[in-house]
Amino acid sequence: MTEEEIERNAREDHDNPPASDAELARAAAARAVRRARERTGLSQAKFAERFQINLARLKDWEQGRFMPNTVALAYLKVIETDPKAVARAIDAA
Repeated sequence: MTEEEIERNAREDHDNPPASDAELARAAAARAVRRARERTGLSQAKFAERFQINLARLKDWEQGRFMPNTVALAYLKVIETDPKAVARAIDAA
């Protein structure tokens, strides 16, 4: 099957339409948020509390309902890289 045939078949499959660029970006962000949290070993509730993130917003990000902004994505990357340093900074504030 050629790439053109694959693309045409995907467009014609009304039960499984191709994802838009925005949907793909939200899905990638959702995976990044979940990965950052899971690397800490914390539940959603504990992660949200520890890193001062609104729990409902965290759930929305992980479910791909909303896309975190660039500041939130950067914060999550820092948490993923060194969660203890972020926790110390929060505790010192």
